[in-house]
Amino acid sequence: MIGAGSWGTTFGKILADGGASVTMWARRPELAKEIARAKRNSDYLPGINLPVGMTATSNLAESLEGAEQVYLSIPSQSLRQSLKGVRPLVAKSDAPIVSLIKGVERRTGQRMSQVIAEELHIDPARIAVASGPNLALEIAREQPTAAVISSSSQETAEAVARLARNSYFRTFVNTDVIGTEFGGVLKNLIAVAIGIVDGVGYGENTKAAIITRGLVEMTDFAVAQGGQAETLQGLAGLGDLIATCQSPLSRNNTAGRLLGQGYSFQDVVKQMNQTAEGLASVGPVLQLAREAGVAMPIVEQVDRVLKGTLNPRDIAPHLTTDDDDEQPQGEGTQYGQAGGGGALWRSIQRALDQFRNSGRGPEGD
Repeated sequence: MIGAGSWGTTFGKILADGGASVTMWARRPELAKEIARAKRNSDYLPGINLPVGMTATSNLAESLEGAEQVYLSIPSQSLRQSLKGVRPLVAKSDAPIVSLIKGVERRTGQRMSQVIAEELHIDPARIAVASGPNLALEIAREQPTAAVISSSSQETAEAVARLARNSYFRTFVNTDVIGTEFGGVLKNLIAVAIGIVDGVGYGENTKAAIITRGLVEMTDFAVAQGGQAETLQGLAGLGDLIATCQSPLSRNNTAGRLLGQGYSFQDVVKQMNQTAEGLASVGPVLQLAREAGVAMPIVEQVDRVLKGTLNPRDIAPHLTTDDDDEQPQGEGTQYGQAGGGGALWRSIQRALDQFRNSGRGPEGD
């Protein structure tokens, strides 16, 4: 596991609790020592006891030696640079590389799996991504949840999913890497919007409207980029959106709430002890949306709040950019998937059924 923040450490715990032997790589030697000896990560997961099957080192080569699967949990904007040190250490390996990172590279607009393939010079079929309603502290406390593992190779997705599961964490699989990755990115942007209106003091009606219309924006964007609409109705889309928007544990929700309370973007960055990926992804996502001709009015308003050109109190009243004299819009997405009806019910049914399948192999999402 490359990265020992809250999510990396939590996912390491998931793997170890499922029976794997896990070596964490931590940039700071003192953190590596605490994980290895005390089985704690007090900086990022205070009060959580880590399994005996987890150890840690600050030596990158040592952490990757003999690895059968490699997991990456580092900030999106530093991924490319970090991979330069990883490349020679995995060059002769055929181990799957698994991204736990939810972001878009600011300079290139690339998804994390694209950056990984490019920097490590490996076949995309060797890469998997994990996404879903996965708030780290809740999972570290062993509260039941699920995630989807996605790879262009069904075999790779299933190999990772078989390892990344235990009594409190279930994994499903799909081959829609684009939809899965963008679901994990876009929900962060909507969560920032929810945080903003929460910080302003607006109520549940406003938040419900933003979540619902936000799912439409997410679906339109993902499909335009080559993803599948159904993926956005699953764990990586709707599931992650609900968890991130409603929880005070969400870093993006917290960042938005500080913005809504009147703090500047720079002040928010200073106050956040951990990375809020949504803040860094707004710009590249909007650029991709404009190139694809996709309207994202909620994300546009978040961008304006970040730039200081829109008062946070003004974000909720106009959930679209329609002028008053324009023809009223239909509620569905551009692709006929309104986030309701059969697709929504199927996603809810999957969530209800996930723990009834503990004895079976990885299922489709």
